[in-house]
Formats: sequence, structure tokens, C-alpha cells
Amino acid sequence: MEQKSKIALVTGASRGLGAALAEALGTRGWHVIAVARTSGGLEALDDRIRAAGGSTTLAPLDAGNAEAMTKLAGAIAERWGGLDLWAHTAIHAAPLSPAGHIDAKDFQKSVDLNVVATRGLICLIEPLLRARLGQALFFDDPRAGQKFFGSYGATKAAQMALARSWQAENQNLHPHVQIAQPAPMPTATRARFFPGEDRGGLIPCQQEAERILSAIL
Repeated sequence: MEQKSKIALVTGASRGLGAALAEALGTRGWHVIAVARTSGGLEALDDRIRAAGGSTTLAPLDAGNAEAMTKLAGAIAERWGGLDLWAHTAIHAAPLSPAGHIDAKDFQKSVDLNVVATRGLICLIEPLLRARLGQALFFDDPRAGQKFFGSYGATKAAQMALARSWQAENQNLHPHVQIAQPAPMPTATRARFFPGEDRGGLIPCQQEAERILSAIL
């Protein structure tokens, strides 16, 4: 069982804040298990971390695939005995739409990944974090009730409700559950939500990742 480095699992690690967090952890000497559906993004992340002297395990998986994530959790337990950190950035951001015109398939995808998968991952990962007295990290984006954000806002709020319940339940235990609210960043998701926005004033993902990690580690 390998236990030399601290072990971090980042779900949604191929781009945006997830990639920036994974890279920042990797350059700090953590071994990063990077999960995302986009193999190209994961390979580019691996190149950057290894160039900085770090190490990764790439897992090109859908975080919403319960069977695949169960197998990954088992492999993590067998190889490392647990996790020191889980950072969950995987999200389905459905197109903006009036509430009366939300596409049923897009809404179901939002429910499946943002809510159902989050519940399943908490169940899978909690024992891994407890084994190494680790912590979980979630990211709030309070859009619930804003116009055209019905699908994303409702399911993101439900995800945060799960995270806050888990946080309250473990206030004096492990895993320690952290919830950060990132500053606006020039991500692909934000570009879809606000296509005409001036991106010059947005905070780079790498800078925001460093700020968040410095606050919790």
C-alpha cells in the first residue's frame, strides 16, 4: 500500500477550476487522481504536473457512472488506503432557459450528475476520507431563483444542500467538509452563461485555485 504522498481526488479535473486545483495540488507534491470524461484535457493536465515534478493517476471516467466510480474507489482503497482530499468540481450546466421551456433531457442530466451522483460519491468517498482523516471540498455557485437558471440553479442548490448536511454531520468528526465560493473565472461554463461578458476582469482559474487551497490546507 503506497502512502508516501498525500492523495487527492479531483472530480471534473480536465478544465477550468478542477484542472487548476489538480495542477496546484500536483505542484505542491500531492499525488492527484484526476477524473474527467475528456481524455485530452486529462493528458494535458498530466503533462503540466509531470513537468513540474508531480505525479498523477488519470481516470477518464464519467463521475456520474456509479459502477465506474465504485471500481475506482475500490482501487484507491487497495492502493493508498484512503484519500486526504476530495475536490468535487464536476457539474452539468444545462443551457439557460425560461422555466417553462426547460428541456427535459437537459434537466434530467442536471439532476443525475449534480444531485444523484453527488449523493453516490459522498457514500463512496466518505470511508476513504475517514481512513486518512481527510477533507472534502465543494464549490458553491448560488444561482437558485435567478431568471433562466432554473435547471442549473435548482440542481446546484440541491447539491449544496447535500454538502451542507454532510458538513454539519461531521462538524466534530472526519471528513472535514469545506465549501468554497469561487470568484468569477473565465471558464467555458461561464462563457456559455454570459457570452457577451467582458472577461478581462475575471480571476484566472489558477489564481483562484491557489487562493482556495491556501485557505483550506
